Amino acid sequence: MRIGVGVPLFERDRQAVVINDAGRAFIEEARLSVLYFDRAVQSARAVAQNSETILNIGRSPDTDPFLISTLLSIRLPLFPLLKVELSSQFSCDLVHDVLAGSMDLAIATEPPLSPMLSATKIAQTPFYITMCKDDETAVYQHLSMAALNGREWVLFERRVHPALYDSIIRVAQERRVTPAQIHHVMTAEEAFPFIARGRCLAFLAKSGALRVARETMTVRPLMEESLLLRTYIAARADNKSKIASEFLRTFVKKLSHYNTVKQLQLPISA
Repeated sequence: MRIGVGVPLFERDRQAVVINDAGRAFIEEARLSVLYFDRAVQSARAVAQNSETILNIGRSPDTDPFLISTLLSIRLPLFPLLKVELSSQFSCDLVHDVLAGSMDLAIATEPPLSPMLSATKIAQTPFYITMCKDDETAVYQHLSMAALNGREWVLFERRVHPALYDSIIRVAQERRVTPAQIHHVMTAEEAFPFIARGRCLAFLAKSGALRVARETMTVRPLMEESLLLRTYIAARADNKSKIASEFLRTFVKKLSHYNTVKQLQLPISA
């Protein structure tokens, strides 16, 4: 069957019609074309009616609050009625939505690489190990993987971020470090009862560590070069939206005016 594209999109036999690889590729791009057309119509109507223009931006659940506050402070003179709508998803899901065209930009930690994705690194931080204040490791200002040997760990479920999870396990194996037990959680808050028992050490991002930390707890940075958390702002590589491009440039430029490393460091409790 041909639909004006010059190649068969379906395979037909006497019993059924089945879409082929060319057809699947056509449908994928056709969906994007329809989506972009609908959004173009909405943008044109918003400008004509002097109403709000919406920019859809996603973020990882543990995105640093400093990055979010900076993002929300942006004002574009050429688009005075611009409204930012934020949503929170895991990094892999964010990338999927950006590539599918349902999201304009995404702030993601270690996003999966794709030639269809344009990503700019905006932050780099370590994991933070959260523990009770009287834990034996709390005497150190920072920790190495070796200091965690033989202890109970709290890690995010692998499906939250497969690449990061595998990196933790790989580095532990390379350092010949073995946890006594691994407890898995979906959110930083779920790590609290494990830490409170006094035996567990939780691997958390900065914002998660801040949310979980209590008077009886403290945090220490994990100083492992191969386990740094790199945060990117990503867009679809062929996204030609002037609003998205201007917003991204302004955001990156504004971050450059701060001492980003200093701003993103987590104060260490005594």
